[in-house]
Amino acid sequence: MNAVLSPASVQDIAELRQLYFEVYGHGYPVPLGSDPAVMRRLITDGTAHWFTARTGGGDLVGSAVVQTDPGSCIGKLVGLAVHPGHRGDGLASRLTGAVCEEAFATGRLDSVYTTVRVVTEGPQRVVVHNGFRPLGLLPNAVEVEGCESLALFARYADGVLDRRTPAGHVPEALSALLAAASAVTGIDCTGTGFLPGHRVAPSAAGTAPVELIEAPAFVRRRFLERFPDAEDRFFPLHTPNALLVAADGGFEAYADLDPVAGSCALVAVHPHPAAVTGALEAVMTAVTRAGADYAETLLPLADTEALEVFLGSGFVPSAVYPAMRRIRDRFHDYVVLSRTSRQIDFRTTAVSPLLQPYLDAYLTTWTATYLPVHEVPR
Repeated sequence: MNAVLSPASVQDIAELRQLYFEVYGHGYPVPLGSDPAVMRRLITDGTAHWFTARTGGGDLVGSAVVQTDPGSCIGKLVGLAVHPGHRGDGLASRLTGAVCEEAFATGRLDSVYTTVRVVTEGPQRVVVHNGFRPLGLLPNAVEVEGCESLALFARYADGVLDRRTPAGHVPEALSALLAAASAVTGIDCTGTGFLPGHRVAPSAAGTAPVELIEAPAFVRRRFLERFPDAEDRFFPLHTPNALLVAADGGFEAYADLDPVAGSCALVAVHPHPAAVTGALEAVMTAVTRAGADYAETLLPLADTEALEVFLGSGFVPSAVYPAMRRIRDRFHDYVVLSRTSRQIDFRTTAVSPLLQPYLDAYLTTWTATYLPVHEVPR
């Protein structure tokens, strides 16, 4: 089937919603495929590149989108869908290639990332075929058809990796993840040194209650007041809609909370990430009660203090994003740390050979975090 690819228009919205329903049923947790207002905004406001695929007879059978965050020069490939009756002829790969080429052709993006479901290997092969590199595995990251894990991939603009500044030293708990990244991506992470960890087993004892405020407009205003400098706001394509406040006023944690997907991104902490020391158990309790069984945060690989705080509260290094952030003419690495309150079950996960090192690294670090080896008398 020789489908015709073209940019989406607002006249396509009804057919696009039907496509996403036919592909995902009622389980698609992203408003891009279900909310007409969100879809109209993405098509018309210039922040997204959206391609559709139609048959010769005019039927809409495919869709792919690259959302962009102009402030960070980063995009995200989302909403890749091909009608069940038109799979197997490379249409998903064509759509991915076309929408990414258009996004990079603007010259305004340094990288595009995507999170891919790992219920089958097909989506993994599609993005790798189009120049994406695997960066990690996010266990229990989303509620689609049950609790599912995602894989993180990224594609870079020409010359970005040549201007990468590796971190000097990082906590030893990141060693397995960085070794996997070096082996899989071809990006050298082996020059980074490792510092002995000071992590302790997670404990809820002694933590004060945390208040959760779900008032999106208020939270956004408060976020901009607390972080007026754009340089201090870096979590691309995530806008906080919830606020977690320490009872004693010691910190404010801003979160992008999505109960439908069962996930939460901790976007920023005021006055600094280390302010949540000793309180992350209470934060996780509040997030879980709000409907998110999975939480993640994004931290600079060079921020050893913040990394130690989250590692010490049961967050596990899940993915590394080399050269994620441009600061003047250099690019700096970031790491995704995640934690899930559900039992992790990889038995139905289709892990490709490229992702296997990340699964091994996650299991190694998770075991060291949650199953400490006790000394045995000899």
